[in-house]
Amino acid sequence: MNPILEPIHLEQHQSITGFIYEKTNFEMPWHFHPQHELTYIEESFGTKFIGDYVGAYESGELVLLRSKLPHCWKNEMHQKGSSKSFVIQWNKGIFTHVPELAPVFNMLKTASKGIIFDKEEVAHLIPQFKALITLEGHELYIKLLSLLVSLSECSQKTLSEASFIDDLPSEYGKRISKVHDFVETNYTQKIYLKEVADLVNMSEQSFSRFFSKMMGRSFFTFLNEYRINIATRMLIDSDETVSQIAFACGYESLPFFFKKFGKVHQLSPAKYRKKHVV
Repeated sequence: MNPILEPIHLEQHQSITGFIYEKTNFEMPWHFHPQHELTYIEESFGTKFIGDYVGAYESGELVLLRSKLPHCWKNEMHQKGSSKSFVIQWNKGIFTHVPELAPVFNMLKTASKGIIFDKEEVAHLIPQFKALITLEGHELYIKLLSLLVSLSECSQKTLSEASFIDDLPSEYGKRISKVHDFVETNYTQKIYLKEVADLVNMSEQSFSRFFSKMMGRSFFTFLNEYRINIATRMLIDSDETVSQIAFACGYESLPFFFKKFGKVHQLSPAKYRKKHVV
């Protein structure tokens, strides 16, 4: 997807900003910014897009993003409650490169692919993270650095296959944002390549090359991943039958749905539900 540049206005006397986002939906489109970002999902579930990664998210996730890494969170439209997150963003270069901070800088370098931390391992650090929102000045600077040191010692895994270091052309971002919004609205029905290509004023062949280059996968692979993520949440959060869920997510063939679901989860939908629903 091609991201939209989000301007983050930090004052001359400020290099770190923090805020709480709480609305019905996560409304920010796929975007990037020059600042590093640490996001904690307090409430909501849905699909996250980090670089070329697409996958489910749920409450309790803590994600670290290096500057210029495109990202967004799209909540499940039928979720109950609000979408709430805690976010800290800070300018590159505010911490001095010294040997003692090597683990922190290695972690920030790895975060060019997006890092998600082990939920249980960082649970004791979440109150410390939330408290950053209330701080300012040197206290905020010191506490953020202390938190990053602690996080560099925690288990983590990367999300995106590709690293995003350079700015992407805004035109690309607008195209992908349009495609993303189209999929979000129309994943329940059959989607044709031509209608998506027409949406961004490209031929089918040109669009296929463009999307594969940007996202590291074909459009229909991406669409399937999106549908499987929605189906996965529905298996856990609803009482609908497997066949009802498959058709609701845009699959016209149950055997095809079983095949695609099994490829992602190495389990049948029924066994996945039995394993994850208490």
